[in-house]
Amino acid sequence: MVTLALIRHAKSDWDDPSLSDHDRPLNPRGRRDAPRMAALVAARAWRPELILASTAVRARTTAAEFAAALDTPLELREELYGASSSTLWSAAVNSGVSDVVVVAHDPGISILARELSEQAPLMPTCAVAVFEWHGADWSEAANRDPDVVRYDIPRDES
Repeated sequence: MVTLALIRHAKSDWDDPSLSDHDRPLNPRGRRDAPRMAALVAARAWRPELILASTAVRARTTAAEFAAALDTPLELREELYGASSSTLWSAAVNSGVSDVVVVAHDPGISILARELSEQAPLMPTCAVAVFEWHGADWSEAANRDPDVVRYDIPRDES
């Protein structure tokens, strides 16, 4: 079985115009949503073998929350910063594991989610889309629709 979770980084802070895009941190909503969404994924008892994340501060901070909640190793990858859908897919396929999380940015993350399943809507910040291919390896997953698609977005607790 192959499982791929795509996570768009949590909401970032735009308050400091002196920061480069790469160095923008999470804003208060992002700092709230990342641990909440990580706990939601952890509650499902799925434990990926590896989390791959962009080196951008907002992505690596989001990924660190998931790594802690899932007790999963985290690898930061420069090529995931602003990556295309094909680069994101290649990172997963070439990760060396069959259960992987990729934490990155739009538009690549939303495009890849839609390429994998028409059921997947665009990915707002901190959205999680999980794709499962039963009885498949990565080469088979590349050539057929996933057997299971799950999609979660952060929700305000009002």
